[in-house]
Amino acid sequence: MALLNVNIDHVATVRQARRTDEPDPVWAAVQCELAGANGITVHLRQDRRHINDRDVRLLKQTVACKFNLEMSIAEQIVKIAEQIKPHQVTLVPENRQELTTEGGLDCVANKARLAKVIRRMHNKGILVSAFIAPQEEQILVCAELGADAVELHTGPYANAKTDREIEKQLNNLRDARDIAAAAGLIVHAGHGLTYRNIKPVAKIEGLCEFNIGHSIVSRAVLVGMFQATKEMMELIRS
Repeated sequence: MALLNVNIDHVATVRQARRTDEPDPVWAAVQCELAGANGITVHLRQDRRHINDRDVRLLKQTVACKFNLEMSIAEQIVKIAEQIKPHQVTLVPENRQELTTEGGLDCVANKARLAKVIRRMHNKGILVSAFIAPQEEQILVCAELGADAVELHTGPYANAKTDREIEKQLNNLRDARDIAAAAGLIVHAGHGLTYRNIKPVAKIEGLCEFNIGHSIVSRAVLVGMFQATKEMMELIRS
């Protein structure tokens, strides 16, 4: 059965809108755990637009379930990961002007740097996943470099408008799952997933974890973090 990691970045986004101390993402993480979430995910961006160094430090100290740190391969962020030692890092591309992560990490173009980062994370006992487009060449490079998992970018599926395009994107995810599994990689998925579109992709066997954030935090504004997390877990399980 696929598991849910809740991305709590946008709890920090609300806090940073007023540059105050609430809502605290650490409190949100507690509610997610109480609801049964498999893990907590945060993205420590270079511009610190939402999650900051204090958040990452306290979350590592307090999260009892899996703590997954999304991060670029920039040297300053890699050093922080080495110090914090999350259970897992997910390597992502990062453009400072983007509203959210745009596309997957180009592991082929960044092969040399990626190899060094993966080795450094493994030296600290940290699992490594890479957020990538569901493409064979990207998957095989991750396997070659020793990554533990890949997170398949579900944005194209989430943005598909017609039944034909939706099914095409689901097939792309199924094909990528098969390639990744054959290469010995654990398969995660995420990006753009909501309460309205999660069911078809959650039916794909072999997707072990979903990382979902914005939709859950948006619903939490109205129903609370515990209830929002629980509702998403129920959809995935059903």
